[in-house]
Amino acid sequence: MAGIDLVPLVDEGLGNSAYLVDLGDGRALVVDVSRDLRAVHAAAARRGLTVAFAADTHLHADFLSGAHQLGATGGTRVLASAAGDREFPHTGLRDGDEVDLGGLRLRAMMTPGHTHEHLSFLLLDGEKEVGVFTGGSLIVGSAARTDLLGPDRTEVLARAQYASLQRLAALPGDVAVWPTHGAGSFCSAPPGADRTSTIARERATNPLLAARDEDSFVDQLLGSLGSYPPYFRRLGEINRLGPPLLDQDPVLEALPVDTVLARLADGAALIDVRPLARFAAAHIPGALSIPLRPVFASWLGWLAPADRPLIIVRDPDQDVDEIVWQSLKIGYDNLIGELDGGLPAWTSAELEVAATALTGPDRVDNDVRVLDIRQRPEYVAGHLPGAVHIELGDLPGRVDDLPDEPTVVMCGHGERAMGAASLLERAGHRNLTVLEGGPDDWAAATGRTLETGA
Repeated sequence: MAGIDLVPLVDEGLGNSAYLVDLGDGRALVVDVSRDLRAVHAAAARRGLTVAFAADTHLHADFLSGAHQLGATGGTRVLASAAGDREFPHTGLRDGDEVDLGGLRLRAMMTPGHTHEHLSFLLLDGEKEVGVFTGGSLIVGSAARTDLLGPDRTEVLARAQYASLQRLAALPGDVAVWPTHGAGSFCSAPPGADRTSTIARERATNPLLAARDEDSFVDQLLGSLGSYPPYFRRLGEINRLGPPLLDQDPVLEALPVDTVLARLADGAALIDVRPLARFAAAHIPGALSIPLRPVFASWLGWLAPADRPLIIVRDPDQDVDEIVWQSLKIGYDNLIGELDGGLPAWTSAELEVAATALTGPDRVDNDVRVLDIRQRPEYVAGHLPGAVHIELGDLPGRVDDLPDEPTVVMCGHGERAMGAASLLERAGHRNLTVLEGGPDDWAAATGRTLETGA
């Protein structure tokens, strides 16, 4: 990779990497950038670069692409699969097509599987194959999921993914592997934290490349698939049409208490992004707790309605731009404002507040119901004996399955558990307590052994 100036732009929350390549002549190529272009603009500005090319490996389900915005407002040439039928200006590429980047070249490789129209982009310096942007095809230690287009296409796409990985694995061993999806992405479930690799390393270590045949590969890949947020079912089509263009940086309007009350009466929902302890101490009844942190976007997209206006409650030291951009990159353009003055303004108006009890891992009563809302692989790996398991993403549709009785809600640390408690409180449940900590903390505090398995 000598001479190639490549900058990974990692989104820790979504578990993805975009890439910026300095083309050496004042221009840059970016690959799989999201609608939140702040990191792209900052990286390009630091190097004095103009983004000349924006390549998308596939119709993303987990974020809105920024390529449409770059093409419309920055004169950037958008490169994408011709099979994606995108309805905005772009250069549609087919297998083997090449784009001259000015010294470097980009060759399209058709690698369906994660999506039907998926391309990988092989970067060449002269005739030297330097690296490949693999998107959601070959990723570090795994391959991206193939079930996003529906159950009727999952196995067909898994078999296509097998062929695509075999094709990529035939590249020279020193070719760098630059995937989009990585650790933390709901599009994939890689075993480690590394986000880039090489073809030789993947041949040697990727379990899917070690599968003895196509059927074994399919069984192994499909057996690893977990749940994913419901917004994944919407964003692919929005990316095909072209995400709505933004004519200026978004601003979250400050709404006085009276306006918030009126909007709530009309069907708006409150999203409280304050930290766990602050929400526990006092919050507006009916507010949904989704603390602002790197994974805020994923849980907003999993739990908050996409078809109702949303109003934010935050602390003054929380970054409002981060709230807005995390929302916009997953298609939540329905944020209409924030409570002006935050919770103190609400309490000053002498309006009702609620509280949620917190407990430590050494104070979980043996006779109380424990509700574990982590993902299934987390639960299977180790949970409190007798704990009821409902994934947080499934909880909105299952609140009526739980009798209203004293319950300790838990996850790995407490943030997701508070989100679950807020959903249950909104549905009328009381006598809820949130565990600060997770199963390992409980085991350490009590000296007891976790159960494993389902």
